[in-house]
Amino acid sequence: MVLPFVAIALGVYLDPKSDDNPDGASFAPGLALDLQGGTQVILTPQSTDGSEITEAAIDESINVIRQRIDSSGVAEAEIVNQGGENIVVSIPGEVDQATIDLISQPAQMRFRPVLTYDTGLPSEEPSADPSAETSAEPTEDASAEPSEEPSDEASAAAEGDAAEGDATEGDAAEGDAAEGDAAEGDATEADTSEIDARIAEEAADVDPTDPSDLAQITPAVQEKFDALDCTDPENLTGGGGDNPDLVLVACSNDGSLLKYVLGPMEVDGIRLDSASSGLVPGPNGSVTNEWGVFIGFDSEGTEQFREVTQRLQGLESPRNQFAMVLDGLVISAPSLSPGTVITDGNATISGSFTRDSSATLANQLSFGSLPIAYEVQSQETISATLGSEQLRNGLIAGLIGMALVVVYSLLQYRTLGLVTVGSLVIAGIITYLSIVLLSWGIGYRLSLAGVAGLIVAIGFTADSFIVYFERIRDEMRDGRSMAAAVERGWRRAKRTVLAAKSVTLISALVLYFLAVGGVQGFAFTLGLTTVIDIAVVFWFTHPMLQLLTKVPFFRDGHAWSGLSPERLRVTSGPRYAGAGRVVPGTGTADVEPGSAPSEPEPVLAGARSPRPAPATDASGRRMTIAERRAAERRAEAPDDGPPDPGPDAGTVEGDTDENEETR
Repeated sequence: MVLPFVAIALGVYLDPKSDDNPDGASFAPGLALDLQGGTQVILTPQSTDGSEITEAAIDESINVIRQRIDSSGVAEAEIVNQGGENIVVSIPGEVDQATIDLISQPAQMRFRPVLTYDTGLPSEEPSADPSAETSAEPTEDASAEPSEEPSDEASAAAEGDAAEGDATEGDAAEGDAAEGDAAEGDATEADTSEIDARIAEEAADVDPTDPSDLAQITPAVQEKFDALDCTDPENLTGGGGDNPDLVLVACSNDGSLLKYVLGPMEVDGIRLDSASSGLVPGPNGSVTNEWGVFIGFDSEGTEQFREVTQRLQGLESPRNQFAMVLDGLVISAPSLSPGTVITDGNATISGSFTRDSSATLANQLSFGSLPIAYEVQSQETISATLGSEQLRNGLIAGLIGMALVVVYSLLQYRTLGLVTVGSLVIAGIITYLSIVLLSWGIGYRLSLAGVAGLIVAIGFTADSFIVYFERIRDEMRDGRSMAAAVERGWRRAKRTVLAAKSVTLISALVLYFLAVGGVQGFAFTLGLTTVIDIAVVFWFTHPMLQLLTKVPFFRDGHAWSGLSPERLRVTSGPRYAGAGRVVPGTGTADVEPGSAPSEPEPVLAGARSPRPAPATDASGRRMTIAERRAAERRAEAPDDGPPDPGPDAGTVEGDTDENEETR
């Protein structure tokens, strides 16, 4: 409990939450849309290739938007389909423009050949042709060595070294546009439109032999390339809208500040079937420590990509590279290893990747495979007045439930019930700190359904303590001391507690993975409190009871301890012990407090008592029935009465029983 608190305190000191840093640390948990309010954006999907937008496409768009929001660290966002035409996105808390742009930007993924590239600063000189360091190879070829840079181009090599590891990692962060100093570009918006018009006119006069033909770099293209400034945030916003049949001049958004001249599109992003990240296999099939991205195309994309790799593998650098362009920005430009032709549509992109950068590139490739753009129809701020009232009512309900549990524990277990109260307080503090840490670490937000899960968990948590206490009381009723009862009761109770909590945890996991929306919030908090409940029972409740066995107030069974014989209803008579067993009277009620009477042997219910041994006289001879009756009469007669005749005086005729043996 101390470690989470220290972690939060350090976070508040080093990374405090503020208006400029809404994702910073705070001692208050993040609240979801229904409790805090937020921003509601209505998006209208629009096709970028003229195809019809179907219901399935809208559902896929919702999945893409949800992944984009989750990847930005925002949790508990609500995304719904409105009438099959619009998508309503409700995001809790204050939402910056970068997040709005993230969810509304069109997803246009295109694969283009690289004609040339240079550093992203405006230049009047012709651009150099350094090569990228990332290689793309078939998945069946495990080797993935970076291509070497031409040694005869010193200036190009120097530029390549300056950008080593940055040009091809694909670690595209959506907020990179805000980094660096903003510099004014040399071309205004009107100049850009004029240059684009000239590029289209000059392209009509060029008849390239293939998409990698350098003849496509016309004077207008060269002018736009030289003037492009990739340090200007306006040139890093993307947005798509580029003509797939024309040459594209674009910046890289991976932080490398490189600019490219790219040929016409050769493979559309919709042909990308899968994209994932992981460790690249070694030559013998073993797993290496090198991270990479694995992509796969559909049948049409496989044929197109085969033709591309067949042509590129025979070209010099950098024309042996193909660029992955997402919304008009280059997210990666790997080179093709010499002699490599990818025929099965599966490729591995390797290089200077880390785990995070490879995952980022894989996500970008996955998000960009949908030919749909999103137009923002409206954007408004919604309040949390109703949610605040519901939160207040929920907290009141939780406090009432907690108070009832405390009252029951004190009435049922007297002072021992304080252990239940302490355990609930410890569990509550740990749960609160865990939610605060999750809010800071992964952007988790507590919803009203999550509050309901916390309230329900109060009763589930109290069940664990009740099971344990009742086991202890049962053991003490059998005559064991408190120390022995605690250990024996714990061995029996923990199996019951683990079985019950396992069922609850499985239910929470099933709800979380199969449900959506608020039900997931309920399942999350229920599962979290279940795990914390188990930890508290094992590491606080049981050790606390072990300590109480050394306190005379509890050990000696004080009347207010909850473990007194009167409270346990211990009697000296026989007691049914279950499973057809009866425990004879122990006389525990008459034993001094703190003493441990011997444990009686259980007797099966219905068993016949053993037959008493036959009576004998002083010489050890077995007495007859008449002699036994005479002995009983002598024992009952007054002390001053006449003595009865002894056994040697003979018998009186007629006094013997008809079944008595004649001696």
